[in-house]
Amino acid sequence: MSAQIVEIVEQLKALTLIETSELVKQIEDTFNVDASRSQINLPVVIDNITDKKEAENQKTEFDIVLEEVPSNKKIAILKLIRGITGLGLKEAKDFVDSVPQTVKTGIAIAEAEDIKQQLEAVEAKVSLK
Repeated sequence: MSAQIVEIVEQLKALTLIETSELVKQIEDTFNVDASRSQINLPVVIDNITDKKEAENQKTEFDIVLEEVPSNKKIAILKLIRGITGLGLKEAKDFVDSVPQTVKTGIAIAEAEDIKQQLEAVEAKVSLK
């Protein structure tokens, strides 16, 4: 901010309530504006638009990515991956050996969270995307 703006803000802080009211009236008269609260509806409109966009942009499908496998938990994670993906033993071993790998794609949040918790329970590092 410029020094002039900082100075004005400091002066406004020093005003009494009556002086502030008089200042608002003078600004309204000088600039032909209405500072009453009923005239300012823009933030409500912006909030409604933002809420609608957020609702439309919320993800409904998630990918589970196996990021890291501790070597001492490899067998437990391998068994779990086989159960989740339906891979055979060799494919599951190759899968676990070549992390990061996507475990499942395009699944609902509830299922994604459940699988993530199962994998984290055996100390795998997992992320949802």
